Amino acid sequence: MGFKSDIEIAQEAQLKDIREIAGKLDLTEENIDLYGRYKAKVDYNLLKEEKTGRKAKLILVSAINPTPAGEGKTTTTIGVSDALSRLGKKTIVALREPSLGPVFGVKGGAAGGGYAQVVPMEDINLHFTGDFHAIGAANNLLAAMLDNHINHGNQLGIDNRKITWRRVVDMNDRQLRNIVNGMGGKGNGVAREDGFDITVASEVMAAFCLANNIVDLKERIGNIIVAYTRDDRPITAKDLNAHGAMAALLKDALKPNLVQTLEGTPAFVHGGPFANIAHGCNSVIATKMAMHFADYVVTEAGFGADLGAEKFIDIKCRKADLKPDAVIIVATVRALKYNGGVVKDKLNEENLEALEKGLPNLLKHVENITKVFKLPAVVAINRFPLDTEAELALVKRKCKELGVNVALSEVWAKGGEGGQELAKEVLRLVEEESKLEYSYALNMPIAEKIEAIATKIYGANGVDFTPATLKEIDKLEKLGFGDLPICMAKTQYSLSDNPNLLGRPEGFNITVRQIKVSAGAGFIVALTGEVMTMPGLPKVPSAERIDVDEKGRISGLF
Repeated sequence: MGFKSDIEIAQEAQLKDIREIAGKLDLTEENIDLYGRYKAKVDYNLLKEEKTGRKAKLILVSAINPTPAGEGKTTTTIGVSDALSRLGKKTIVALREPSLGPVFGVKGGAAGGGYAQVVPMEDINLHFTGDFHAIGAANNLLAAMLDNHINHGNQLGIDNRKITWRRVVDMNDRQLRNIVNGMGGKGNGVAREDGFDITVASEVMAAFCLANNIVDLKERIGNIIVAYTRDDRPITAKDLNAHGAMAALLKDALKPNLVQTLEGTPAFVHGGPFANIAHGCNSVIATKMAMHFADYVVTEAGFGADLGAEKFIDIKCRKADLKPDAVIIVATVRALKYNGGVVKDKLNEENLEALEKGLPNLLKHVENITKVFKLPAVVAINRFPLDTEAELALVKRKCKELGVNVALSEVWAKGGEGGQELAKEVLRLVEEESKLEYSYALNMPIAEKIEAIATKIYGANGVDFTPATLKEIDKLEKLGFGDLPICMAKTQYSLSDNPNLLGRPEGFNITVRQIKVSAGAGFIVALTGEVMTMPGLPKVPSAERIDVDEKGRISGLF
């Protein structure tokens, strides 16, 4: 008998009415906007209410660098939330919304897996409550108003060669990366080179996810730089009087989405910036609202601890005044063997030599959390049936040498029941005293902040800046952006900027090829390697397997 697919498990589940889920948080129907029976939005103005008597514990889930072998970070995040709920703790899980691009591309859905999922998974993975469409509309309204301004006389003196704002669509479409628009002569705009990004790479998404309320969001949007004049003066959305209308498009999207896990644990699924081009975390509003209504909040950051966790701490925690009480670092024995050089079709065979060779990747991520950021951590091993006792013992021994325990997780197969060991270790860790440290100080020069991340977090020897990048850094510091945090745009597959360097590479430098300011989001983006802001579809995209029958029942989504 074969395993059931994620979508089969989700479709067989008996979901609770979302009003019942809201009731677990002491929310009434007056506090929520219903989107059918199983989805709702929660009014962010509830955050203004006084909260008395308790402080929620924030648990961050991170991972090793992702591999084709799979790690199961979102599955673990959901499963440990259900385990905490089973232990009688008032718990909420806070996650990002999936992008349609990866859903129809390589990755598939992003609502967990097996018996640790958020539901309704089809809705969450597809249009959900329309948040991403609203973000795309706001982004493209700004693009339209920018080109319209130029077409009608260009009173601001925008240099057509220095336009930085691009249009977006929430789809993987390489054909749109570089285009020429405004063709067709007078009356059809001014011809220029342009291009599209995927919606989750838009700065509107990043600003949306870091905003504290609608007024803050409007101010952030107003600060977005869309172009420069001929004498290098930045032009913002506010200069174009676009920020008010953009915020109006986003006013409902800004309300966090309330859904549930398969076991009825409340879940906020809200926002979804790219983890390698932006900061890769769900919205600040959703995290704060979860902490407002629960005693334990489990959230995740994109990709490995070198990208997601670093940005969660150095950007999101800084800006939102948050501090994780414990960190879970997810790995699998299979992924560690892959890091040790084992090809994908040999990962089911015991190989202690390859495992020992791949383990330094995990240990570096552990060191980042415990030694750089000074936070308590546990390693969660997603157990596969063919993992051997000798392999598991080796992982436990190596982690123990760093003072970190390993907990086996079987949430994919068993739901919350399979996360009890992990949940109990988390409950122990969150009571430990810890003082969060950042990897750099904000008042350091831009180049030194980048070097601090590269050397402390990635293990690089140093950073090489292209001449054009050094010139841009100087310009940004003169414009007053020098005190912003850094958002590294780097491959997720390696601690280095070369996706082929697995394990724990040594003796390498990071090359920063471009730098730009996301003034609305409030960070400096440093681009390394070949990070794409508009992915393409693979030869056989996931979309080819997705279908719907005459009853409206979706299949092939995973």
